[in-house]
Order: sequence, then structure tokens, then C-alpha cells
Amino acid sequence: MLSSVLRSKRAVQVNIEIMRTFVRLRRMLASNEELARKLAALERKYDAQFKVVF
Repeated sequence: MLSSVLRSKRAVQVNIEIMRTFVRLRRMLASNEELARKLAALERKYDAQFKVVF
């Protein structure tokens, strides 16, 4: 938060990097959420098939 209050060139650069880090983190979380949905769909599909077999 201090980097957004200070007006030096370095403070601005640090603030930009902090924002970029949060954007990357949000993208990683979103991609993991998509992967979790796909895995759950596969489990539902194959669980039903295994119930038929057993």
C-alpha cells in the first residue's frame, strides 16, 4: 500500500509489479478452477460407467 502512496519512480514500478503479480495469481486460480471442473465431469462420467460394470 505504501508503494501506491509514494510518488517516486521506484515506488510506481513496485506498485505495477504488485498489480501484475495479482493478475497472474488470479489467472492461475481461474485455470485451476477450470481444470477442477473438467476433472469432476470426467469422474461423474466414469463413475456411472463403473457402477454399471460392478
